[in-house]
Order: sequence, then C-alpha cells, then structure tokens
Amino acid sequence: MSEAQRILVVDAKPETRGLFDAALGSLGCEIVYRDKSVQAVVAEERFEVAVLDLGSEWARVPEVLRTLRANPGTAATSFVVIADSSRAEEIALALDAGIDDFLLTPLNAADLRGRMMMHLHARHSAARTARRQHALSAMIDITQALVSSLDIQEILFTVVRRIANLVRVARVSIVLVPDDGGNAGYVVAASDDVAVSNLRLDLQKYPEIRHVLCSKQPLTIGDVDTHPVLDGVRGTLPTGGLSSLTLIPMVFEGNVLGVLFIRAQTRKGALDEQQVGLCQVLANATAIALRNARILTTLRAETQRDTSARVEAENRLAALKRYADVFESAADGIAALDNDACLLYANPAAYTLLGYEASELRLGFPVYDLISVEDRRKLLALRMRFAEGEYPRNVDLRIKRKDGAMVIISCTFSPLHGEEATVLLSFRDVTDARQTQEELVQTRNFLQSLIDASVDAIVAADMRGTIILFNEGAQRLYGHRAEDALNKMSAKELYPRDGAREVGRMLRSKGHGGVGRLEPVRIEAIDKHGNIFPISLTAATIYQKGKAVATFGIFSDLRDRVRVEEQLAQAQEKLALSEKQSLVAELAGATAHELNQPLTSVMGYAELLMRKVGEQSPAHHAAKVILSEAQRMAEIVRKIGKLTRYETKSYVGEQRILDLDRGSQDDTEPKS
Repeated sequence: MSEAQRILVVDAKPETRGLFDAALGSLGCEIVYRDKSVQAVVAEERFEVAVLDLGSEWARVPEVLRTLRANPGTAATSFVVIADSSRAEEIALALDAGIDDFLLTPLNAADLRGRMMMHLHARHSAARTARRQHALSAMIDITQALVSSLDIQEILFTVVRRIANLVRVARVSIVLVPDDGGNAGYVVAASDDVAVSNLRLDLQKYPEIRHVLCSKQPLTIGDVDTHPVLDGVRGTLPTGGLSSLTLIPMVFEGNVLGVLFIRAQTRKGALDEQQVGLCQVLANATAIALRNARILTTLRAETQRDTSARVEAENRLAALKRYADVFESAADGIAALDNDACLLYANPAAYTLLGYEASELRLGFPVYDLISVEDRRKLLALRMRFAEGEYPRNVDLRIKRKDGAMVIISCTFSPLHGEEATVLLSFRDVTDARQTQEELVQTRNFLQSLIDASVDAIVAADMRGTIILFNEGAQRLYGHRAEDALNKMSAKELYPRDGAREVGRMLRSKGHGGVGRLEPVRIEAIDKHGNIFPISLTAATIYQKGKAVATFGIFSDLRDRVRVEEQLAQAQEKLALSEKQSLVAELAGATAHELNQPLTSVMGYAELLMRKVGEQSPAHHAAKVILSEAQRMAEIVRKIGKLTRYETKSYVGEQRILDLDRGSQDDTEPKS
C-alpha cells in the first residue's frame, strides 16, 4: 500500500490556505503548512510538491530552495512559487534559481487543482521508476550471486537472505521436493537461520505448498485466518506472528523443483504484483542454478570414478598423430578434446596463447579448469549440444592463462572425422577486439542515454527527410510516439506550411553559420494535434567521407519564454503610458499657472475700457471682443489645468494633437 502524497506550503496567507484545502481536499493528499523560516521542515519529512508563497520577498527564493533541497525528504521535490502576474522579471529570476513551476495570482481553484495533480503524478511516476530500478538492480545482484558459486547450500542461503532484504519480509525459505512425487518436502534454506538444512516436511500438512506444486502458479494468501486453501489445517497453524503468505513455484523446463516460501507478520507485508513477478524470476533462476550445480557435481564424480578414461585418451592421442604435421604450423590455437572436454592434443600456438609449456598440460587435462567461473555453465551447454550433433562456431569463452591474466578466446568447434567422440577446437585471442567492441557499445549507450535525457527535442532525418532519430524530448514536444515517427514520418510534418523547405535553404546557405550549420533561429513548429507554436532550432548536416548522409536538429520550446516576453512588453507599455501621463499633468499645471495671471490682467483692463467709453463707440465693441476671447482662453487654461490623461485626436491629415476635452474630463462624467 503506497503512502499518501504530501504537499508542503511555505508562508501561505490564510486565504491561500483556505483555497488549497478547498481545491485539493478531495485528492486524498496531505497538505502541510510551514512558516517562512522553514526550520520546521525536519530531515525525516517527505514531500512530493513544495509551494513557496513569499509575497514580495523574491530575494529569499534561492535561500528557501537551498534549505529544502538540503533536506533528504524534499531533495527530489517539485518546487512551485506563487507570483503576481505583473512581476515577470522576478518570475524569470525564480526560474533561474531552480523552481519547476509558478502559479499566478489571483489563484484559480481549478487551475490550482490541475497543476498540483500534474506535479503529484510526475513525482509518483518518478518514484515508481526508482522502485523498478532498485528491483532490477537487486535482481541482477542476486543473479550474479547465483552464477558465482557452485556450492548448492551457499546458493540457497544467498537467495533467501537477499530476497528477504529486497521485499522486506520476516522470513523467506526454500522447500525442495524430490523427483519421486512423494509427500515429503525439505526446507533446505531459511533467511533467518543459516543452520537450517534438509528439514523434512510432511506435505499433507501444507495444502498451500501442494496447491502451488500442482498449479505451477504463484499463490498469495493475504490473511491466513480466512483463506480457503488453509481450511483443513487452520487449527494446526501457529497463533500470532503470521498474517500473510506468498508461495512462488521454482520451475525448470516445465518441472517444479520446489517452492519459494515467503512469510510476512502483517497483512501490509503481503507482496504486490510487481514483487511477485520479481520473485518468480528469481525463483526460476535459482531452479536453473540448482540443476546446473547438480549436473556439475555428477559430472565431476563420474570423472573421478572413471579410471579408464586416461587409457582411452592415450589411445586417441596415438590416432591423432597423423594430423599433427598439419596443425603444427597453424597460427590459431588448435586442440582436440574428448567428449568430456579433456585435452587429447594441442598445437604450439595453443600452448603459447594459454601461457603453458607442452609438458604442463598433460594428456587428459580437463579444459573445464581453464575456463572462468562465469563461463563454465556455457561450456556445459556446449557439451550437451555436441552430444546432439551440434558444433557451434565463433563462441566466446573467457579463460585464465598460467600468469593469471584473463583473456577472451573465440572458439569454433567441429567433429574430427574418423575419430568417434572427438571434437576439434580452433581458437584465437580476441580480448582486445572485444574490449574495443564493449567500449563502442558503452559509448553508444551513453550517447543514447544523453540524447534521451535531453530536455530539448532532438530529431535526425536521412537525406530523403525520413525521421531516423526521435528522442523522448521530441515525443513530449510534438506528441508523436517514437515508434510512430521512426522510419515512418517525414521531417516536413514537424513544421507548418513550407517550414521544412526554409530550414533546408538556411542549412545550405552561408549566412546562418556556414554551409551545413544552422545557428539558433526562431521558427514555428506544429504538433500532432495541429497546434502551431514557436521554437528555437539549431541544426547541422552530418557528413561521411565528405558526403551528406543525414541532418539533425535540436528544438527548444519557446512558448513559456514568449509568454514572459509578452508580459514584459505589456509592463513596459504601461510604464511608458504612465510616464507620458505624468509629463502631461506636470506640463498642464505649469501652463495653467503661468497663463492665469496675464489673462486676469487682460480681462480686467478690457472691463475697465468698456466702462470708460460709450457703448456706441467702436472702442467699446473692441474691448468687448477682447474680454470674450480672454474668457474663452481662460476656459482653455482651466481645461489644461484639469488634464489627468493622455488623450489625442486627429488634427490635419494624419497628425494628432492633445484632446483637451477628453483629457480633462472627470472619470465620473459621461464621455461625449
């Protein structure tokens, strides 16, 4: 049963906590709130997601991240910050500091739930992958232990002890059954008692073991108190300390050699489906190791008992003398072996390769003793094939020279015509070649892992445009599966319209980094669902012997960057408008202040002049016009003094001037 997923929220406001509880309450995850000191986060605590609500204290983001990443429980956590949408620059700095995501205020419950579910799913997938890797590593470790020893008791105890540690149960034991199909079984090893060996069991009292032997399928008993298989013997079971059982058949070539018996003290200790599958593989590998160990023990005993083998080998050696002249000058090592893989003859090249003198490898010497422990099972399998008339070619075996050096030889086997039960072996040293081959494979695997681990999409295509490389980043970016893209899709399908043709043109030109090279350029891409989005592309042509054979490109998703750039542009536009409005307001105030005094004087003198002259006088009419225009100008100055916004209107042609009426109008007044 998996543990509940946990979300850490640092320094959240009360309203933020309420939103988190309401939006995520139904997910079944645990939400833990901590203050901004983060000192309450102890090393034993584990969180899948950490949300930082630091308000305006953006400078603390790196410090809080370092504190949380130093905690083993939050080292692999997804980090998310809550940010104001207007603080694009701080968001970019937080991304550089190492956060994985950000939430923009005001928070939306649906968006919050979706984003948290996405991060929880990602953490769950990563943890599941880690558990699988741990299980595979343990399986490889146990398998290596199986082939590193020929001691049956050592093999058995190694298996049960390591399986018990792997699946974390109280006891793992191996029960073997004889080939005669009787009612007796034998506990030959137990993980909690190294002294257990050949403890006899009456299988009539163990219906669960008989069930597995008959069905050849694993059996899980989650509760021994209720499972129907145990109905007939429930009263004889020990009380306490036993709650669940898992039994795995040990199968070799269709035959069940025994049972892997796993006991847990609690119901929670019952194995899940993945653990049962892993134990089945290990049980079958143990069965193979047991059978091989038995075969080898039998072969050695027969060899020691057969005292006539040496005499027979000497007779065969005499018959081989007629081939000696042919083999003496051969550059490859040549040896004749009997059906028990004992030496009948070896040419000088064989002695040189093995590092021995001819007198040191006596007649009848068992070649098996020269083979490395890891390859002895392979030699046994070869001998079985010889008996069936099969003689393999180019088989690699590791042998130990006299000086202790381990070398790899490539062997070709063939029957020696005219000599019954005699095998001719020719071999050569391929150690350097195999090491080079292994290094090339490791380099290839490393490069493949590097390509698959890349966050960016990496795609390669042959000169016809057919995709031949499509990494995991490309699958995430475009939505196509690798199996649907490789050798099936054209690179043209990754770009909208004539995008692929334009990329090819830039690759062939000199203006973008040189012929065959394309420096980073921003273009558009199209995904599986027809969505067009911006990317940054770096590409190159691959040449072999001066001939172009393929092209490859590295595609970086620019959608997040474009969104940040748009937010920055909007912020700059608002700032420019604010500065312009401030300048207009300051200019309006200064203008109104400077014009009011002379206008007051003009209006005063105009009124005085009107009183001095008669109404019928032309001067009286002129003074009245002066007063009227001065009052009009005063109204204009009043509007200038009330300017609060930068508003314009058309003037002459395409020219625009300041609109005093709209710019000075109160926000509460209806606009004309």
